[in-house]
Amino acid sequence: MLRIEEIWKTFNAGTVNEKTALCGLSLDLKEGDFVTVIGGNGAGKSTMLNAVAGVWPIDEGRIFIDQVDVTRLAEHKRAAYLGRVFQDPMTGTAANMQIQENLALALRRGKPRFLGAGITKSEREMYQEKLKVLELGLEDRMTSKVGLLSGGQRQALTLLMATLKKPKLLLLDEHTAALDPKTAAKVLEATDRIVGRDGLTTLMITHNMKDAIAHGNRLIMMHEGRVIYDVSGEEKKKLKVSDLLAKFEQASGSEFANDRMMLT
Repeated sequence: MLRIEEIWKTFNAGTVNEKTALCGLSLDLKEGDFVTVIGGNGAGKSTMLNAVAGVWPIDEGRIFIDQVDVTRLAEHKRAAYLGRVFQDPMTGTAANMQIQENLALALRRGKPRFLGAGITKSEREMYQEKLKVLELGLEDRMTSKVGLLSGGQRQALTLLMATLKKPKLLLLDEHTAALDPKTAAKVLEATDRIVGRDGLTTLMITHNMKDAIAHGNRLIMMHEGRVIYDVSGEEKKKLKVSDLLAKFEQASGSEFANDRMMLT
């Protein structure tokens, strides 16, 4: 469902601030894979996600989504293949619109617009059923303005909007990082339910090593723009944080130095 072939990305080339963020990165995701991504600051995690989403044009290499070469496809055209949830809970929803209106926008993404009923009765019933999956009581507040919701509620709603029309690939860019631990756990539970129910191919960046181990069927660790560790199945389930730290030192030749990931 996703194939990344030897991609390179350098920022500020030819200047004193030159930084090579991706160094011949290659990665394959099968349909239905739920891959968690960890790594220290500057490892290239977010750059990889932005390259897949088309935010950054890559310097070399190719990117395929569902066997379609999207390497030179503009970001807005590539969005037809993707669902995405950002780190900031305020991103991804329209604060001045109702919950049901936000969902209607997500449902109509990429479709021609005509004059007609804004939200039909059958749609409203469908939104209620979808909202129940989040287990946040939002199905009883569909006419509430999204700006009145908490950060966790907005992030959960953004997740639902990103998956309302089953995307080829779901990108989660530290989507629980700005939430308190209890709310983050609820959003992750909702993520597991939605991804599992719809069999979504998912790439999730996280700063939390325990979450990286607990969620998904596969884990990759990045360092200096490339994958240095890739584990799945039973081996992944048996991992501990201490194992990841040891693997990082073994593969990179240096000590893992990211307080945010180690203290969470």
